[in-house]
Amino acid sequence: MAQSKQVTMPVRGMTCASCVRTIERNLLRLDGVLEANVNLATERATVEFDPERVAPSQMVALVEDIGYGVPEETVAISIGGMTCASCVRTIERNLGKLDGVLKAEVNLATERATVTYLPTQITLAEIRQLITDIGYEVRDTTGDGEVQDRERAARESEIQDLRNKLLFSLGIGAVIFVLSMGADLVPLPRQALWIGLFLLATPVQFWAGWRYHRAAWGALRHGSADMNVLVSVGTNAAYFYSAFATFATGLFPAGTAHVYYDTSAMIIALITLGKFLEARAKGQTSEAIRRLMDLRAKTARVIRDGQEVDIPVEAVRVGDVVVVRPGEKVPVDGTVIEGYSTVDESMVTGESIPVEKTAGSSIIGAAINKTGTFKFQATRVGKDTVLAQIIQLVEEAQGSKAPIQRLADQIAGVFVPIVIGLALITFGVWFVFGPQPAFVFALVNFVAVLIIACPCAMGLATPTAIMVGTGKGAENGVLIRSGEALEIAHQLDSIVLDKTGTLTMGQPALTDVLVANGRGLSDRQLLRLAASAERGSEHPLGEAIVAGGKAQSLDILDPSQFEALPGYGIRAQVEGHNLAIGNRRMLVDAGIHLNGLEAEAQRLSAEGKTPMYVAVDGEAAGLIAVADTVKPEAAAAVKAMRDLGLEVTMITGDNARTAQAIANQLGIDRVMAEVLPQQKAAQVKALQAEGKRVGMVGDGINDAPALAQADVGIAIGTGTDVAMEAADITLMRGDLQGVVTAIRLSRATIRTIRWNLVWAFGYNTLGIPLAAGALYPFFGLLLNPILAAGAMAFSSVFVVTNSLRLRGFQGAA
Repeated sequence: MAQSKQVTMPVRGMTCASCVRTIERNLLRLDGVLEANVNLATERATVEFDPERVAPSQMVALVEDIGYGVPEETVAISIGGMTCASCVRTIERNLGKLDGVLKAEVNLATERATVTYLPTQITLAEIRQLITDIGYEVRDTTGDGEVQDRERAARESEIQDLRNKLLFSLGIGAVIFVLSMGADLVPLPRQALWIGLFLLATPVQFWAGWRYHRAAWGALRHGSADMNVLVSVGTNAAYFYSAFATFATGLFPAGTAHVYYDTSAMIIALITLGKFLEARAKGQTSEAIRRLMDLRAKTARVIRDGQEVDIPVEAVRVGDVVVVRPGEKVPVDGTVIEGYSTVDESMVTGESIPVEKTAGSSIIGAAINKTGTFKFQATRVGKDTVLAQIIQLVEEAQGSKAPIQRLADQIAGVFVPIVIGLALITFGVWFVFGPQPAFVFALVNFVAVLIIACPCAMGLATPTAIMVGTGKGAENGVLIRSGEALEIAHQLDSIVLDKTGTLTMGQPALTDVLVANGRGLSDRQLLRLAASAERGSEHPLGEAIVAGGKAQSLDILDPSQFEALPGYGIRAQVEGHNLAIGNRRMLVDAGIHLNGLEAEAQRLSAEGKTPMYVAVDGEAAGLIAVADTVKPEAAAAVKAMRDLGLEVTMITGDNARTAQAIANQLGIDRVMAEVLPQQKAAQVKALQAEGKRVGMVGDGINDAPALAQADVGIAIGTGTDVAMEAADITLMRGDLQGVVTAIRLSRATIRTIRWNLVWAFGYNTLGIPLAAGALYPFFGLLLNPILAAGAMAFSSVFVVTNSLRLRGFQGAA
C-alpha cells in the first residue's frame, strides 16, 4: 500500500452531531479512506486516505452528494513560457499531484491555468511556486490573503442568508400566529382565512425552511438521519396536515378539522433564529485564528538588482534581503544582517517587552519594528514561518477530538432514529388512548417530540469549548497540539521540571566575588584581573567570569600569557601578575595556602554554585563563584503549581547537593539528581508506576524521550526555535508561568465541556418526555410545538455561548 495522505476540507451545512456521524460514516465507506474525523465547530473534515485507491475529488463529490457543501476555490493563473501541448500536460500533471488540488486545466491558447483546490489544504502561493519550480513563469500576483477574505466572506454570506430568512419567517410567522390565535376576530369565513394562512405559510415552509428539507433528503438517501430530518418531518407533518384540512375539509367529521400553519411557520422561524445566533457565536469561537492570520504582513520590501522593491509577502524567497523600517511589520522569519532596532514580538511569543535586534539576531515574521531600520536575510517563508506553524498547530488542535467527545459521538449516531421511534410511539399512544380529537392530539405531540430533541447541543458541547480554549492558549503563548492533550492536562497531579534551561537560565553566570583577608584588593580589582586572565578561555565558566566583568564595565585586558589546564583551571599573566584560577586541587598541588577560603567555598557549593579559587602571584587572593542562575519567575511558578495541587519534582544531572540547594531555593520537595539524559524517561515511567498522571517540562529536544513518555509533554520554546514536534504543549516563552496557564486553561475548558454535556443530555432527557405529554395525566399540560422549537433553539445557543465564556480566561501573571 502506498503511504497514506491526509486532506482537510471545509464542510458547510452541518447542524448537529448526527451530521458529523453521517459524513464520517459515508466517508469511511469509500474504498481507500482509512480514517475520517469531522468537527462540527470548525466545520472541517480531516481524512486520512490511500492516494492509490481514492482521490480527494471523490470525497468532495460524496460529501456534496449526501447534502452538504464543500467550499472550493477556483483560480485562473496566467502562465508564460508554454510552447506546446507537452507543456500543458506537464503543468496539469504536476498540479494534479499537489495535495489539495482537485482539478487543473491548462489552456495553451489563452496561456491560463484554471485550478480548483481546497483552501484548507493548500495555498495559492504553493500552487504558483510549483509552476515556477517546473520552469514556467507565473504572471499574476493574486495573494493568499484574498482566499482567506473569500472564506470569511462565505461565512458572512451564510450568516446574512440566515438573517434574511429569519426576518422573513419570523415576520410572516408572527402574522400567522396572531391570525390563528385570533381567528374569531378576523372578519373572514373560516375557509378563506385558512387559504390565506396557507399562502403565507408556504414560502416559510419551502423557502426559509428549504435548507432543512434539502439536508434531510440528502441524509435519508444515504441511510442516515440528523436534526434536519427531525425538523423537516415535524414541520411537514404540521404543514401538509393543515393543507389537507384546508382543501379537503369535507372529508373530516364536522368540527374536527384544524390547521397548524402557525406551528410549522414558527418552528422554522425559531429554529432559524437558533441557527443564526449559533452561526454568529461559532464565528466568535474562531476569533483567535482570525487574529493570528491578521498578524501577517501583506507586502515586503526586498532588494532586487540593487533596488528596493515592494512585493507581495507570498513572493518572498529564502535568501532574499528584506528591509524593515520603523513601525512596519516583519514579513517573514530571518536573520538580521545589518542595523539595530527593538522589535515587539508579543503577538507571537506573548513576551510584552520589546527585544533588541542586532546583526546575527533571529527575527520572527509578524513582529513589529519599533525604532531603527534594519536589513535581514529571509530564512523561512510561507508555511515554514513560526507564525504559519502556530496557525497550523492551532487549527489542527481546534479540529481534533477530545476523548470526552466519544460518548456524545456514540449517542449522536443513534439519537435521531431513537427520537423518531419515540415520536411514532407517542403518536400511536395518543391516537389509541388519547382524548378526542385523538388524531390532533397525537399529531401535535408527535411534532413536539421531533422538534424539542436537540442533537446540536451534544455535537457542539466539546468542539466549541476546545476551539475557544486552544485559541486562548495561543493568545497566552501556550500552543496545545490537540484536544486530547488539553483534556489530559486537567488530570495531571505531578509535574517534572528539567533543571537546566527550564528552572534555570541554562548558562552559567557570575554570582559572587569574595576577597581573602589581608590581600589589599577590592572585589572589582580581583574580578578585573580574573576576567582578563579568562579572556583567552573557551570554557563556559571562564566566559561567565568575562561576561560578569563586562557587565560591571571593567577595563578587561588581554593576558600576555595563557595556559589551560584541563580538569584544574587556567594559568595566565596579566599586567605582570601571575594568576591561577581553578579548583582547590589546583592550588593545593601548586603548594599555595588557601588562606581560610575553604569554608566559604563549601558554603557556595552548598548553595548550588561552582566556586573557583583565584591565586595572584602565588597567594590565594579570593573566590569567584559561578552558577546556572534560577529564572526570576521560577519560584513564583513553582508555588503556583503547588497551589494547583500538583506535586513538583526537579530532575537534573547535577550532583545531589547542588540539586538540593536549587530545590530549596525554589520550594521544590522532590529531587531526582544525577540522572543521565537517557534515564529521564525511565524516571517519568517510575512516577507513572506510582499511579501519578505526569506532566514533563523540558526544552523539547534533549528531553524528547521523557516528553514522549509523560502523559503530557510540555516543551519550553524561545519563539523562533520551537520544538513543536516534541511535545503535546509548547510554551512560546521560556516562562514557567506558561505551565500554570496551560493547566488552569485545561481545567477551565474541561469544566465548560462537562457543563455543556450535562446541559445537552439533561435537556434531552427531560425535554422529550415533556413533549410526549408526560405531564398531561397529572396536570393536564401539553407542550406546544412552538415552545418546543424555542427550547431547541435555545439549547444549542446556550452551549455555544457557555463555551464563549472561556474568552474571559486570564493567563498566569
